[in-house]
Amino acid sequence: MASRIDRVFERRLASLVNAGEPTLLQGGRRGVEKESLRVTPAGRIATTPHPAALGSALTNDHITTDYSEALIELVTPTFRTNWELLQYLCDLHQFVYRHLGDELLWATSMPCVVDGDASIPIAQFGPSNVGRMKTIYREGLGLRYGRVMQAISGVHFNYSFPERLWEAWASIRESRDAGQDFVSSSYFELLRNYRRHGWIVLYLFGVSPTVCKSFLRARGETLPEFGRGTAWEPYATSLRMSDLGYRNRSQSGVDVSVNSLADYVRDLTRAISTPHPEYERLGVKVDGVYRQLNANLLQIENEYYAFIRPKRVARSGERPTKALLRAGVEYVEVRALDVSAFDPVGVNQNKMRFLEAFLAFCLMRDSALIDAGEQAALDGNHVMVARHGREPGLQLVRDGRKVPMLDWAREILDQMQGVCELLDHGDPQKPYAAALAVQAAKLDDVALTPSSRLIHELRDTGESFFDLALRTSAAHKAYFLDLHAPNPARLGEFAAQAEESLQAAEAMAQAPQGDFDAFLADYLA
Repeated sequence: MASRIDRVFERRLASLVNAGEPTLLQGGRRGVEKESLRVTPAGRIATTPHPAALGSALTNDHITTDYSEALIELVTPTFRTNWELLQYLCDLHQFVYRHLGDELLWATSMPCVVDGDASIPIAQFGPSNVGRMKTIYREGLGLRYGRVMQAISGVHFNYSFPERLWEAWASIRESRDAGQDFVSSSYFELLRNYRRHGWIVLYLFGVSPTVCKSFLRARGETLPEFGRGTAWEPYATSLRMSDLGYRNRSQSGVDVSVNSLADYVRDLTRAISTPHPEYERLGVKVDGVYRQLNANLLQIENEYYAFIRPKRVARSGERPTKALLRAGVEYVEVRALDVSAFDPVGVNQNKMRFLEAFLAFCLMRDSALIDAGEQAALDGNHVMVARHGREPGLQLVRDGRKVPMLDWAREILDQMQGVCELLDHGDPQKPYAAALAVQAAKLDDVALTPSSRLIHELRDTGESFFDLALRTSAAHKAYFLDLHAPNPARLGEFAAQAEESLQAAEAMAQAPQGDFDAFLADYLA
């Protein structure tokens, strides 16, 4: 089976090369969403409100909050080059740090010292109906999964292929139609192959092999002791993406197919409309106060935790599934990246170049439909690499048989070489080939993986995970505050956006709201 799939991939790649347009893969749009906990100088989660100088979390498109009032989320626009994207993200960090006072942005995905759920303040979005709904949704998440899990942060990489690719791709695929249905179908082929091969992202980029013991206590979990205040899984790459983090056991009954857009929307719709007995027991509106939006398997679509999601920019008040049904898949959101303590902005160009090439690889591979048996094996592979990815001789399940993980990984990277050549066309620096070489080195020497680097640093310094993360957070803050020649125009732009967002939020709060129960029922209908 593997050789047949390989031949299909090679034939498609050759057809793309021979299309006479070697730059067809270049210039896709990419953006980043990066989450970071605000913490005190002592490393405790900040209990202060979202800084007003950063604008309103409800209406600022680029600086908002995620689950917690202390969990800042920085959202870039989309760019056609990685350097522009990273420059914007760097400028955002400079602006934010100028308005944090003595607080820091925590440098790792796994949180600092947590004193149970009560120590994590839920994000507040004001008195408008939209704002109330966003806060109640988070109350529900806290009830269902615990607030501590929601304090984990990550980096999301959003990507869409260049529009001009699709006509050539439709010709290669012998499709008469290169319209939106074909584009959506192609993205779902990518999603299936990401489910098959995405474990490699955890091996190459996972950087959460250790946790603060306070996190485990709050979750009622145990792991082997690493040192003072620190626990670990000895060969872990990304505990964030394991069953200790976002691969939440509570969602084990939520099966969402990526065999087609129709199947995906059907399964998500079923999950957000099927009552869950345990959540019914918690109550929805108790003594006149909402505890969650509803008592269904999922309150809304965003509650479904996935490594990658198909996305379409929604209109105001439009649900994600409705946006997908209205206009099809616009881009994909890769959600498997840990915040990198080794990069001040949490991500770097090599990582983004690899992901771009990897997504093209997933698009171009043959992509059979996934049945329930295969999906269970694929889920198992991801959890195995998250918790044991650096284990010597580790084997994963492929096509019903066990195969050495490193052999499979080398096969993926070998096939990606041709993709990188297309992405590098016309650039003598060959940055994509260079990014691929950096990852290939991690297959030959596990010590080069970020998770291994973190373990070595903890051993070399004798620090606890908490001490290392706090020291790194302080170093990152100093880096951004000491950067020379900030972009004054960009910083002014951020300040203006913050002020406009405060005015917009105030206008929403002052506008006639109508009955909240009716508003919520209308949204959920």
